Amino acid sequence: MALKLKRRRELSTLRTEESRARWRLTIITVSCVLVILAALIVGLYFTIRMVNTKFFFCSGSLRFISIEKACDGKADCAGNEDEIACISKLRTNETYPVRLMGDRLVLQVLINEGGWRTVCADNWRTKHTRLTCQQLGYTASPRSTRVPVKSLLFNPHNAFATVSNDSTNSDIQSFLSVSDKCSSSSVVSVSCSDCGEVVGEDRVVGGEDTAIEHWPWQVSLQWNHQHVCGGALLSTSWIISAAHCFTSRTRDLSRWTVVLGQTQNTASRGVSVEMVVVHKDYSRLSNDFDIAMLKLTWPVTIGESILPVCLPPHQLSVKDMLVVTGWGLLKEKGELPSVLQKASVPLIDRSECSKPSVYGSAITPRMICAGFLEGNIDACQGDSGGPLVYLSSRWHLLGVVSWGVGCAREGKPGVYTNVSQLLDWIYTIMEVCVTGLCK
Repeated sequence: MALKLKRRRELSTLRTEESRARWRLTIITVSCVLVILAALIVGLYFTIRMVNTKFFFCSGSLRFISIEKACDGKADCAGNEDEIACISKLRTNETYPVRLMGDRLVLQVLINEGGWRTVCADNWRTKHTRLTCQQLGYTASPRSTRVPVKSLLFNPHNAFATVSNDSTNSDIQSFLSVSDKCSSSSVVSVSCSDCGEVVGEDRVVGGEDTAIEHWPWQVSLQWNHQHVCGGALLSTSWIISAAHCFTSRTRDLSRWTVVLGQTQNTASRGVSVEMVVVHKDYSRLSNDFDIAMLKLTWPVTIGESILPVCLPPHQLSVKDMLVVTGWGLLKEKGELPSVLQKASVPLIDRSECSKPSVYGSAITPRMICAGFLEGNIDACQGDSGGPLVYLSSRWHLLGVVSWGVGCAREGKPGVYTNVSQLLDWIYTIMEVCVTGLCK
């Protein structure tokens, strides 16, 4: 009897071990299959990424062409597919007829028979404010206030424009007539968006970690989901950046996305780009007119970590330190940071920056210099296109990271695109594209 019980136990133990062995074999087999599948998926992902950097896929004719043939002005795909979504060099008028003056954003318009005129508050209505903001390329939060003439830092010299006409046209000039007096002794101040209204702080080389909530206009421009350049949000649909970010193989718009509202420098799902407009006079040799505008495929939602920066008014006086932000290299030939960096830098006088020992004649009117001549703190590769801002009641965009010799070298400060010199171009691009005439 005991022998039979023993044999039963041995058989039961043997079956248990066989069952465990089968389970181990099943787990090992499933694990191997999963590892192989994962390897295939990763391999396929990197293969697709590599192919995307070398070729453009013509979906209409189901064939690949060299990436160099995309956006070269010649149709290589059926239906001109490879030339549709490309960088534009839209030509604009030299002078935009509407501008905001000084820290108080006083409205001035260019009237053919009268030149630049400060707009008198007489008969000014909400509809005129809305129309002015639309003309400046904004559709959100139009506001206006009255400013006493005697409080202005500049003298209008009795050169006013007054609302005296009713018009069905879309430009504010059609409602105005020239006048040498202003009965209310007040002029119009206009604000067109909820921009720059955050509590800012007081790597970029020599910078420090910061959070996107302090600089919510900062964006990452990503090519195939990899950070390439910075940019700044101007409105719910428009980004401003540097023209040199969009040269050679980066001209195909389908590869670009804009990531907003994130402190971490990670490959993220961003907003696709409908259009990129590079200044028609941009020169890769001189870096002059280094500016570009990106129109997002759909408007973004404004919030704590996504907010536009203000464009500077004409004649903004800069007295305090500027701030540059970005995810660029922490030092020359160094590594990219994992989080957003910020650094405070002073504006350098043009006469100083144009000295032969610094940059000489390479500095044009479309450029400003900021940083320390002794080095140590500067923007660097990866910061290109990012914002240089100044606090004057609100944060204003003074510059766009453009170029420099090395990073944080002694005697070679950062050079930025001078935004105030290109306001006519910026406003024209936003207005023309709002009316659907971008392409």
